[in-house]
Amino acid sequence: MAPPSSATTTKKPSNLAVRIISALVLIPIVLAVGYLGHPWFDLFVILFAGVMAWEWARIAGRKRDPLDPSPAARIAVSDTAPASLLVIGVVVAALVLDRFPEAIPALLPSWALILVGTSVTILATWPAHGRRSLWFGLGVLYVATPAMAMLWVRDDPATGQGVMTLVWILALVIATDTGAYAAGRSIGGPKLAPRISPNKTWAGLLGGMASAALVGLVFGLLLHLPSVWKLMILSSGLAVIEQVGDLLESAFKRRFGMKDSSHIIPGHGGVLDRVDGLLAVSVAVAALDYFGEGSVLSWL
Repeated sequence: MAPPSSATTTKKPSNLAVRIISALVLIPIVLAVGYLGHPWFDLFVILFAGVMAWEWARIAGRKRDPLDPSPAARIAVSDTAPASLLVIGVVVAALVLDRFPEAIPALLPSWALILVGTSVTILATWPAHGRRSLWFGLGVLYVATPAMAMLWVRDDPATGQGVMTLVWILALVIATDTGAYAAGRSIGGPKLAPRISPNKTWAGLLGGMASAALVGLVFGLLLHLPSVWKLMILSSGLAVIEQVGDLLESAFKRRFGMKDSSHIIPGHGGVLDRVDGLLAVSVAVAALDYFGEGSVLSWL
């Protein structure tokens, strides 16, 4: 009997349902602790930052496989446990020092804590790992900066819009991912970055931008903003940043030959995979809040 043709071969089932269930479990938790604020939201973000730091160090602690000639082939390095613990410890320490000054006074501002932590990580791991230590240091910067940005956005003592800004960011990121997935699957077309993420398309990017713009429309109307179209344009632009964040994390994992950094969240390639776009958007919104007059939702 002839083997079945490729046209009749059963397709690998999509994990979309698993991803949706995971999101339905996580989103209420994030919203609940976000509403409660300090210290619960701080502790939640610090916990997730520690997990992300572990995933980053787990990925960076890999080397080329001498038996596999492919560029991305990597195998785990057996002596990276001290470096991994250092990355986790530095990230968590920087966030704790910044968020709990009543218990542990911070001698440096937030940005300085992160830079010092990055430098300490590189210097401490250089003797054992050489140039690989740069990746461990970069992990501190990559995880701690957006985590601190998200905590700063949630605080927003100037306008009191921190909770609403957090909800807007989460809705924007979810809408971008959903719109990009739906448009990419249904329309297809030219690839956005085939060497980094073969499944992403330009149609998906446009679908994500359109979905984010819709989120901007809804929040603009709910908040009675005088210029709803400005929030729509900003939301659409942040969708691009969200997709760039996704591509950066994909490029990092692809470089070290690891598709799934952990199996903590079902249907996803790890916590980093779930929040890569959120990390990028959080930094962008925090910058807008800093250079503006508090929450961007209050002055746009």
